[in-house]
Amino acid sequence: MRLLLQRVSHASVVVDGQTTGSIGEGLLAFVGLSRTDTEKLFQPALDKIINLRIFNDEAGKMNRSLLDTGGGLLLVSQFTLYADARKGRRPSYINAMPPEEAEALFGKFVQFARANFSGPVGEGRFGAFMEVSLRNDGPVTIWLDSAEMGWD
Repeated sequence: MRLLLQRVSHASVVVDGQTTGSIGEGLLAFVGLSRTDTEKLFQPALDKIINLRIFNDEAGKMNRSLLDTGGGLLLVSQFTLYADARKGRRPSYINAMPPEEAEALFGKFVQFARANFSGPVGEGRFGAFMEVSLRNDGPVTIWLDSAEMGWD
């Protein structure tokens, strides 16, 4: 699982002219799933997302987490996080989970987040062309890879 987190003052996803998810202050999380990912990654991934101290405290230091701020979480599936562009000019996505499996696993991750995080959780629409709008706050952008984090 790869996660690209962006601290935002607000973010939303629009599909076919309709908003499928939106949050105010919080985190926009782009979620990429690999062929070997399973539900066992949900707990460590969500724990890291909601407990990362990347929001400013009263002194302007990044000492507060998503749990501390009461902010929202917007989850957007993005298979291109598994792009391999080492060869040629067209990226390969061979390491990304096949769409049918990824849709089911991503849906379960969204459900898991809603059940285990007290703040608002929004989502994009899997497999759709999405217009993602955000106002990056900072900017603060964090890359998490389950293999690098030792979650696998």
